[in-house]
Amino acid sequence: MELAHGLLLNEEACSQLSKQQKAEFVFEWLRFLKKLLVAADRADVKEKQKKLVEQLLAVLNSSPGPPTRWLLAHDLALLYSVGDTFSAHHTVDKCNDIIRSKDDSPSCLPTRLAAVACLGALYEQLGRLLGNTFTDTVGNLLKAMKSAESRGRYEIMLSLEKILRGLGVSAVPCHREIYKAARVCLTDRSMAVRCAAAKCLLELQNEAIFLRTSELENVVTLCFKAFEGSNYDVRMAVSKLLGTILAAAVMPKQATAAPRQSLKKTSLEEVMDLLASGFLRGGTGFLRAGGDMLKGTSSVSRDVRVGITQACVVFVSCLGGPWLERNFSALLGLVLELVSHPKATQTPADAIFCRRCISFVLRATVGGLLGEKAQIAAAKEICQAVGRQKRAVDAAMSESNVETRVGTLDVSASQHVLVCALLELGSLVQGLASTATPLLQDASTGVLDTVVSVLLHPSASARLAAAWCLRCAAVALPSQL
Repeated sequence: MELAHGLLLNEEACSQLSKQQKAEFVFEWLRFLKKLLVAADRADVKEKQKKLVEQLLAVLNSSPGPPTRWLLAHDLALLYSVGDTFSAHHTVDKCNDIIRSKDDSPSCLPTRLAAVACLGALYEQLGRLLGNTFTDTVGNLLKAMKSAESRGRYEIMLSLEKILRGLGVSAVPCHREIYKAARVCLTDRSMAVRCAAAKCLLELQNEAIFLRTSELENVVTLCFKAFEGSNYDVRMAVSKLLGTILAAAVMPKQATAAPRQSLKKTSLEEVMDLLASGFLRGGTGFLRAGGDMLKGTSSVSRDVRVGITQACVVFVSCLGGPWLERNFSALLGLVLELVSHPKATQTPADAIFCRRCISFVLRATVGGLLGEKAQIAAAKEICQAVGRQKRAVDAAMSESNVETRVGTLDVSASQHVLVCALLELGSLVQGLASTATPLLQDASTGVLDTVVSVLLHPSASARLAAAWCLRCAAVALPSQL
C-alpha cells in the first residue's frame, strides 16, 4: 500500500491489481490524499491539479462505494480550496450531468450517489465562489429526488445540508423549495432519510425565518409525526431540530437575509402549549385520538413523548442557563402541568412513563445548566410547588365527603406532580451537599417541614418520593438529622 501514498494516483501499480485490490488501493490513496492536501505545498498542488482532478473524476465514474465516495467528495473539495478554483464550475457541471443521466443500470447508481456527495462537498467548501450555479444544482437535486430510492434521498438531503451551510444567506432563493422536499423526507419510511432531513432543516432554519414564524406550527406538527415509529438516531436529530427552532422563536436572532424585518417573538407559554399538544395528543388526528380515549388506551406513542422530552431539553439548553434562571418559575409550572393532565396518566404505565419524562427534563436542565446559587433558588421554587400541591390535596380531601369524585381526581393528579418535584428536590439537595445548609435552615421556606408533610399523602408513590427526598437530605447533610 506504500505505492498509494502519493499526491497523484499510481496508475501503473493500480492497473496490475485485481478488481477488489484496485478498490482497496484507490481507497488508501484517497485516505492518504486527505492528509497530504492539508500539508502539501500549494505550488506543487496547483502544478499537478489538472491531472489530479482527472484522476478523481475517473474514480467518480468507477461506481465507488459509500466510504470511497465520501472520501472522494472531501478530497475533491479540499483540492479546490487549496489549489485553483478555475475548473470547479466544470466539475460541478459534470456532476450535474451524471445526476441528470437517464441510465438506470445498477452500476450507474453508485456513480450518481458519488456525484451528489461531491456537489455537497464542493458547495460546502467553496460556497459563493461557485457563483449562481447553486440554483441549477439545487433544482437538479430536487428533481432527482422525486424518483430516487432511499439511498438517493439520503445523499441528496445531506448534500442540500452542505450546500446551505456553504452558501449561507445566498441560498435564500431556494429555501422554500428545499423546505418542501425536506418536509416530505422528515416522515420518510427510511430512518436514515429522516435523520438527513432533520439535519438539512436544522441548517435551513439558520437563515429561513419563516420556519420559526409563519411555518412554526406546521414544523412542530411535522416533527411529532417524525417521532412516530422512530429509532434513537431519528429522535435525537428531530428533537435537536424542534428544540432549536422553538428556542429561535422565543429569542429570535436577526438574520442577515432580512435586516429590516421585525421578528415576532413567541412566548414561553405558546411554545409549551405546542409541545403539550404533542405530548398529550401526539401527531394523530382527532378521530383516532377520540377512539383511543373511548377504548381507554393512550393515543400517543412512547417514541413521540421521548422525542418531545428531549426537544424540551434542547429548547432550554439553547436558551441557556441565565434564561432558565430568569424563567424557571414559569417553566416549572408548565412542565409539572403536563404530568398532572389526565391524558398523560390514563394508565399506570403511562403515568410512570410520563413521570420519568418530566423528571428527565428537570434533571437535565436544572442539574446541568444552573450554578449553585441558581440551584438553591430553584429548590425553593420546587419546595413552594410541593407546598401548593399538598395544600390542594388537603383541601380536596376535606371536601371529598361532598364531592368524592373530584377529590379522588385531585389526589391522583397531585401524586404525579409531587413525585417529579420531590425527586428533583432530593437530587438538588444531594448535589449541593453542604452548600444546601442555608436552604434547609431557612424557616421561611420550610423545606423539611414541607417534605415531611407529604409523608401523610394518601398516595404511596408520593409518600415514597418524600421519604427518598428526606434520605437525600440526610446523606447530603448528616448534621441536620
